[in-house]
Amino acid sequence: MHPIRQHSRVLTASLVGTAVEFYDFYIYATAAALVFGPLFFPAESAAAQTLFAFMSFGIAFIARPVGAIAFGHFGDRIGRKSTLVASLLLMGASTLLIAFLPTYAMAGWIAPALLCILRFGQGFGLGGEWGGAALLAVENAPKGWEARFGSAPQLGAPVGFLAANGLFLLLGLGLSEADFAAWGWRIPFLASAALVGIGLWVRLRIGETPAFREAMEHAPPPLVPLWEMRHHLGALLAGTAGVVACFAIFYLATAYALAQGTGPLGHSRETFLSVQLAANCFLAVGIVAAAVLADKRSARLSLALGAGATVLLGFVFGPGLAAGSLWTVFATLAAALFIMGFAYGPLGAWLPTLFPVRVRYSGISLAFNGGGIIGGALTPIVAQLLAADGYSAQAGWLLSAAGALTLAGVILARPALSAAK
Repeated sequence: MHPIRQHSRVLTASLVGTAVEFYDFYIYATAAALVFGPLFFPAESAAAQTLFAFMSFGIAFIARPVGAIAFGHFGDRIGRKSTLVASLLLMGASTLLIAFLPTYAMAGWIAPALLCILRFGQGFGLGGEWGGAALLAVENAPKGWEARFGSAPQLGAPVGFLAANGLFLLLGLGLSEADFAAWGWRIPFLASAALVGIGLWVRLRIGETPAFREAMEHAPPPLVPLWEMRHHLGALLAGTAGVVACFAIFYLATAYALAQGTGPLGHSRETFLSVQLAANCFLAVGIVAAAVLADKRSARLSLALGAGATVLLGFVFGPGLAAGSLWTVFATLAAALFIMGFAYGPLGAWLPTLFPVRVRYSGISLAFNGGGIIGGALTPIVAQLLAADGYSAQAGWLLSAAGALTLAGVILARPALSAAK
């Protein structure tokens, strides 16, 4: 039987959770770019409101390493499956509750406070999501298929993005601006409940990974996995650096680009969402191409190519996004997301090689979410500050810096001496 068919349930469980993750994160990012500023944050200018909205967006990236520690602890001690179910439940509940929040006009300061608390809950749950999903796929992969199996969680990104972007596009076409601001933005958060339900149904039907079971047969689980990470600080730093580029590209090419495209650049929301929707297809193509190359050569090489391309992308991203032609904007975003596929697709196969099985959940979760703080939280905030000061063309240079950091991490990283130690 073909490996993909043989392990279809595991791959589906791995993909669905990450699809929910990116759906949840992107509906928040889109709402932050479009309506959260005036709805939840009082300010004297639209630019300041957007900045506050993006700062609330960044809270989840601060919460993610905290969640990585908590879920990594249980993932390394009791197993991948049950930990993944718990992370999905917390993530889904936090997202759903955002749909019922009062606005600043209704409740004053309580509204942004509740928004930030639920955003923290989103990030805390997500802290354990990607690491567990990647291990679920990689630790079940046949020899020579590690990168292709490890790309399953990454393929959840374009699926979640398509679902989120497509729903916002339909709402934009069917609702007036007033209705969308009044109640339409709540619908995507309500719809997340259906995706979480599907994810839970699939995950409850799978078993534990062979690598984890074998590691437990050789030795008891570590009492405090985080404490054992002191022996792997070099791998943790290299892994964190290796993740930065993919987050930086994604949130500059989606949330930041949407805020600029529908704000200073003057494109309609529906038009720009359509451009992003089409460009997103290139992310899936890039992930698959990177995974195939990683299995044929190495995940390290594939990731290094993505990092190097990100450095070059930074010099054309700002001018390309600011171009008057939507075709140029589309080409810029499509190229960015294709390159992101190479900076993101191999991570599922590359990061697990840096840590032994007994602390692998903690290691890759901390690295992935630590890189998310730099690339996903700080980058769009700094880019928005640059744009507000009239330096939007230079915002792309942040991508060059992120690509250089990831390339350094890939070059300096060393595989763990033993996969089952």
